[in-house]
Amino acid sequence: MKAKSFSLLTLTTAIAFCFSACNSPSSRSGSETGDTSATEDLMNTESEAKTAVATISPLGENGISGTVTFTEENGEVKMVANITSPGSGTHAIHIHENGDCSAPDGSSAGGHWNPTNEDHGKWGEEPFHRGDIGNIEVGDDGAGSLELTTDLWCLDCPDSVKNIVGRAIIVHETHDDFHTQPTGNAGGRMGCAVIEMQ
Repeated sequence: MKAKSFSLLTLTTAIAFCFSACNSPSSRSGSETGDTSATEDLMNTESEAKTAVATISPLGENGISGTVTFTEENGEVKMVANITSPGSGTHAIHIHENGDCSAPDGSSAGGHWNPTNEDHGKWGEEPFHRGDIGNIEVGDDGAGSLELTTDLWCLDCPDSVKNIVGRAIIVHETHDDFHTQPTGNAGGRMGCAVIEMQ
């Protein structure tokens, strides 16, 4: 009788121990914690998209208008510029230092944004200003567009060498020749806009 009671007690204890161990946090952490970590890692590597817009207004009565949209995602900024201008032609477009379009000639926007102190040039071919976007071809219908994607810019970030928010977009009268210092001989300033977060 004593042997049976001892065996029954031992069996009950073993079952209780097993039940407790099998349901402990440490035994469940293998799959559940792993899944949670994987999800958190994915969230950390994929940043939320940010958007900034610059709405171009004419400087004077030249009739130019347009919108430049910047979208930042996963460490890159995509720019899409669309302008409308009377007649066809080529217009330089640059990022300028100051987000100020108050002067009638656009001079309040300052010079080209050039945080790395490089010579003026063509985008992607050293040396060039971080604001040297390039040229927009306007067709006979008066419309022109330009797209660019880069990791040299950011939107509303603490890095002053990359942050373009609060700066100005300037559209010039003529094309950028990519070598005349410091402006590319792009002529007067036709349109101006401040880059603002949405």
